[in-house]
Amino acid sequence: MTLIASHRGGSLEWVENSPSAFRGTAALAVDQVEFDIHPTADGEIVVFHDATLERTSNGHGEVAAHSLAALQALVLTGTDGEHMLTLDAFCAVFAPTAITLRMELKSDARGVASPGLLTKALAVLDRHKLRGRTVVTSFDETVAAQAAGTAGLEGAIWLVAVHRQALLGVSGIVEIARAHGVGMVGIRCTQLDTATLAALRAGGLAVGAWAVNEAADIAAMLALGVDVFTTDRPALALRMRMG
Repeated sequence: MTLIASHRGGSLEWVENSPSAFRGTAALAVDQVEFDIHPTADGEIVVFHDATLERTSNGHGEVAAHSLAALQALVLTGTDGEHMLTLDAFCAVFAPTAITLRMELKSDARGVASPGLLTKALAVLDRHKLRGRTVVTSFDETVAAQAAGTAGLEGAIWLVAVHRQALLGVSGIVEIARAHGVGMVGIRCTQLDTATLAALRAGGLAVGAWAVNEAADIAAMLALGVDVFTTDRPALALRMRMG
C-alpha cells in the first residue's frame, strides 16, 4: 500500500507547520507527518519551513539568527495568534499516535546544512522514544547519508530536486544514492512515471513522491504504486486511497 504523509501538517487544509495543522494531522489516519526543522541561535530546534521568517510569520531575518524566545514571540501568518513549535513540543503531539515522523533537515539561507542539527534532533526524539518512528529527509545527499548511517532511525530519504534529476538522469541518481548508502529517494510527482519508477527500483531504491497535491496527481501516484508520497491535502488523499 502506498503510504500518505501530511506535508507540513497539510498546508492546503491548515496553515503550514502550525500547531493547528499538526493537531489536525494527528487526528487523521495518515501514515506519516512531514515537517521541517531549523536550529535557533541558542541551540534549540524549531519546526519551520523557510530559512527566513518573512513568508510565514511576522518576523524578519534568518531563523537561525534568533533565540528561541524571540522566535516564539512571533505569530504565524494566517493563524489566530499561533506560534511556531519547538521540536520537543511537536514530538509531544505525535508521541501518543501511531504516525511516523518524517523530519526534513533544512539548510540555511545560503543553502548550507546546519552542522550538528541531526545530532541535536536525535536527542529530542530519544526523550520521546521516537527515533524508531522517524524518517529523516533532505535535499542534500550528504545529510541523507548521515541519517542513513545513524542507528535506530526508521529510514532516510534523499529528496531529488527537479534540476538535479534533469542533470543526473536516473542512472546518476541511483549511483549517488548507492554511493551514499541511501536506500530511498523522493522524486517530484510531475517527474515520475512508470519507466522512471521501474528504473529506480531496478537500481535497488525505494521510491517516494513529493508535491502530490492535485487530485489527478494523487490518483497518478496511487496508480503507480509509489512507496509513499507527501501531500498538502492529506484528507483528500486518504479518501482517494480508500476508493
